[in-house]
Amino acid sequence: MCRTSNGLILGLALVALGGCAPPEPVDLVLHNGKIVTVDDAFSIQQAVAVSGGRIIEVGGNDLVSRYDATRTIDLEGKTVLPGFNDTHIHIAGSPIREIDLTETFSIVELQQQVRAKAEQLGEGEWVTGYGWSEDAFAELRKPTRADLDEAAPRNPVTLTRAGAHSAVVNSLAFELAGITKDTPDPEGGILEKNERGELNGIIRERQGIVGQLVPRATLEQTRPSFIQNLRDLLELGITSLTQAGVSTRGYEEWEVVYAEHGEELPRANVQIRWGGPERMDAFGKKTGDGDERLRVGAVKVFVDGGFTGPSAYTIDSYRSEPGFRGSLALPEEELRTTIQQAHEMGWQMGFHAIGDAAIQLTVDYFVEALEASPRENHRHYLNHFTVRPPSEVMELMGEHNILITQQPNFTYTLEGRYVEYLEEEHAAYNNPLRSPMDHDVFVALSSDILPIGPMVGIYAAVTRKGESGTVYAPGERLTMEEAVRGYTRNGAYITFEEDIKGTLEPGKLADMIVLSDDLLTIDPERILDIVIEKTIVGGRVVFER
Repeated sequence: MCRTSNGLILGLALVALGGCAPPEPVDLVLHNGKIVTVDDAFSIQQAVAVSGGRIIEVGGNDLVSRYDATRTIDLEGKTVLPGFNDTHIHIAGSPIREIDLTETFSIVELQQQVRAKAEQLGEGEWVTGYGWSEDAFAELRKPTRADLDEAAPRNPVTLTRAGAHSAVVNSLAFELAGITKDTPDPEGGILEKNERGELNGIIRERQGIVGQLVPRATLEQTRPSFIQNLRDLLELGITSLTQAGVSTRGYEEWEVVYAEHGEELPRANVQIRWGGPERMDAFGKKTGDGDERLRVGAVKVFVDGGFTGPSAYTIDSYRSEPGFRGSLALPEEELRTTIQQAHEMGWQMGFHAIGDAAIQLTVDYFVEALEASPRENHRHYLNHFTVRPPSEVMELMGEHNILITQQPNFTYTLEGRYVEYLEEEHAAYNNPLRSPMDHDVFVALSSDILPIGPMVGIYAAVTRKGESGTVYAPGERLTMEEAVRGYTRNGAYITFEEDIKGTLEPGKLADMIVLSDDLLTIDPERILDIVIEKTIVGGRVVFER
């Protein structure tokens, strides 16, 4: 309503004469805040107006009087960012037999959890779990077969390490799988043995040789926890995610869940594990198919393992295992053929490559495919890029627009693995950020669930600190502006969605988060204390602390 010193009547007359327009109705206005747009200039505004799920204007606090909002939120000076976009994550539902080990801090505690679950399920039932880490245990060692035998001698047990590149199993599980100390290592994996040549219970990379015996839970049984695990991401400020690999059939479950609950969940981009040309053709979808809530992502292939196995494929030997360089997850010629086929079929490729030898090989084959069949806007990328490869490899990546989804949080949480397995220089330059960017390589940031919270990744990106406080290759640090771009705008580019999300600009999806503290000015040592106060997806407040 137009008002003057003469009051409302004159205001009404002016409206009738077209002297001013009434406030435009909108769904939401946030004002009196620090709106970090992450646009080209990284400009800061005070208010943002939303209608129909999209941003219609950002600007000063006068937006409050210019728009008639269904809901107005006074930010009281709080900082607003585009929602975090985690470009490499693993989300799934949990069966009743599963134990959450992510907050387990000793082998004694792990044994207690296994014992309790075995009693709950009954004798003979499989006990499974995920998320243990020897670096978090008071005993500072891996759990063993003997530890699990003591806790559950009458139940087969398999517990996957955080990162999913190894597992520990008990004697009954080995017996049911027909595995003895004389069983040869599975291709691409290792059955660890103790100093007496006996199986210690650890299986690197190929834990499926035991896991395949676990009865599969139905989708109906795991769906409720799957939906809840997706909802939990909103509390972390994640408004978009890339699921790092499901089968073509597995994608159907995502379609079911998003058809029923999509508006309650983060937006999802789902990588599809390569199944060969015939299966991919039968799938009938390709990168980019879908809508703003759920899309098909890149095709996924494991080139090597990881350091939680460990079996990442490296140029130099492991520090702790002279002569051991990890291994490829598939033969070189099969990798080469897969890359050629996926590229020619029009898929974007997002391949897992952790060791520098795996990175070099994958880049060589990517370049070979691109030169044989050029595609200007392919946006092929590497997941992880943990061990920094030679400079010429990064130069090739920059020249051929081969991107990276990096996990800076690994520098923090996997510090112990790098120190144990990598020579000093490789350990220092773990998960490099600045050096690939200096070679014109595009880098987006993500978590790979170690841990999921973006604040850990941002903290590690700007400090390069491990959990011990040690700083690794300080020259690899990002500025806070770069880290924020990496977790927002750059993620949208990886999935070909930079025109619809990743920044707070008119026309973009209204996906944004309100922070408890100002990420741009806070002491870096306090970043891990920041929490999300509100998460907004499509203009709807879907989480409020």
